[in-house]
Amino acid sequence: MKKVGIVMGSDSDLPIIQKTVDVLRQFCIPFEVHVYSAHRTPVEARDFAVNARANGFGVLICAAGMAAHLAGAIAANSTLPVIGIPCKGPVLDGMDALLATVQMPTGIPVATVAVNGGANAALLAAQILAVSDEELAKKLDEKRVNDAKAVLQKDAGILDRL
Repeated sequence: MKKVGIVMGSDSDLPIIQKTVDVLRQFCIPFEVHVYSAHRTPVEARDFAVNARANGFGVLICAAGMAAHLAGAIAANSTLPVIGIPCKGPVLDGMDALLATVQMPTGIPVATVAVNGGANAALLAAQILAVSDEELAKKLDEKRVNDAKAVLQKDAGILDRL
């Protein structure tokens, strides 16, 4: 199975990436995590992206806040699917990161999940990898069934709580 590469712009993004890692572990998807900044370590970020396919990655996930150029910088240097996680910042509540991540120019796509959406980034990465992995696709199908059952159990008990 291909690995998922996770890059965060700062270790302050670790609580969000922890959610990503937890989901990837749940599906037994191999991954690596790195801290590279689009602005402070652009050479290292570029090298990671340029060599990602050769290094066994199938999907790249990038988490960054504020200016949030990391996902775009990685996508500019790789044709692997890139998923951006905009991270909530102290000033604009994550809206700055969301817009910086989602507003990519034609030709450099970045799939973008919700602000602080680490779990959904991992699930999207799993879905991408499952296109060519039947076992993983089965696990995702099972998760959906179990998630639906959990909601229906809550529905069945809601009147008792009122």
